[in-house]
Amino acid sequence: MQEFDVIVIGAGPAGLTAAKKLAEGKATVLCIDKKQEIGVPKRCGEGLGLAWMKRLGLKPDKRWCMQPIFGAALYSPSLKSLEIKFKDISGYVIERRVFEKVLAEEAAKKGALIKVKCHARSFERINGRVIVTCTENGAQTQYAAPIIIAADGTESLAARRLGLETKISLNDIDSGYQYEMVNIKFDNPNYINLFFGKNVANRGYVWIFPKGKNHANVGIGIAGAEQKTAKEYLDKFVNAHPGLRNGSIIEVNAGTIPVGGFLDDMVADNLLVVGDAAHQVNPIHGGGIGIAMEAAMIASSVALEALRKKDFSHDFLCKYNKAWYATRGNKLKKILKQRHMLEELSDDNFETLANAISGPDVMAIAEGDLVKSAKIVAKKLIKHPKLMGIMLKYLR
Repeated sequence: MQEFDVIVIGAGPAGLTAAKKLAEGKATVLCIDKKQEIGVPKRCGEGLGLAWMKRLGLKPDKRWCMQPIFGAALYSPSLKSLEIKFKDISGYVIERRVFEKVLAEEAAKKGALIKVKCHARSFERINGRVIVTCTENGAQTQYAAPIIIAADGTESLAARRLGLETKISLNDIDSGYQYEMVNIKFDNPNYINLFFGKNVANRGYVWIFPKGKNHANVGIGIAGAEQKTAKEYLDKFVNAHPGLRNGSIIEVNAGTIPVGGFLDDMVADNLLVVGDAAHQVNPIHGGGIGIAMEAAMIASSVALEALRKKDFSHDFLCKYNKAWYATRGNKLKKILKQRHMLEELSDDNFETLANAISGPDVMAIAEGDLVKSAKIVAKKLIKHPKLMGIMLKYLR
């Protein structure tokens, strides 16, 4: 049985970021994933903002930066377009399977040991450390470490087995379905394109994220409790758009997206939880790559400090809770309120908004700027008291 300082469960962006940072801190690290290939399946629209890249110390890389993005086009139910324009590149649509393999390579070069097709099935605390029993290429193996970082997705087995309550309400789960399509035509190839409406995507939206000329991710996120499936909604949308209906589908991805249900406590003895496993996703647009990687960096810093002090208790690891909420979590709670507001809007409400507000206004609302959002509502929606009443209820 091999011994490590930290075992990271899950080799997605969060897990690989943690593995790299821990290895840089001279910890011995094992990062395992039950999948047989890193980066697959991707379960992701693959958008990554340039601000996030700068925050995480990532430089645009032609190996995984597929398409520069200069803004967004938001479409109301009647297809009225509201544009958010930037003078410079605001982000990229990436090739995530390549991106994650690059992260894995960087983590390995720093000294982390990475294993795929290694399924962690049981976790047992013994004498201050955790014994992880895995099925690895058909054989049983065991590894031990005093710290586990769970980065194994929404259904995190590691967190549950080590005693952390991670249940999430069905109302805080979205169902996602996506086609990667080629030989298609769509407006605004330099923008991410988002389509709203109860009949388009109930409590969600359809996205077109360009990956090149006539090439894009076309996907949807809807409420997990919705009667119709995400695939049904997406197929209806694709078939209704001449530029899409005759395109070729070269990849299909599906999965669940946590859009709320933040955990007040993301630690237990010997355990820190990051990324989708901790429901660390923007509740409005469902993006989580940058948030997960940032959380992994914070958790890794706390883990390195715990190793130095040889304190792996819940009380010590709680530093991660405080640091993450101060850095990101409190802002996401405000954005969650905005999501609840948007859920109350009818298609007519959306049309009113599309005719009353601007692209920068949308940015303020989506980023949880409650003060600026309230001013926007008061100034621009004064003639629409019912809509203003709905919005102000959530902007306090």
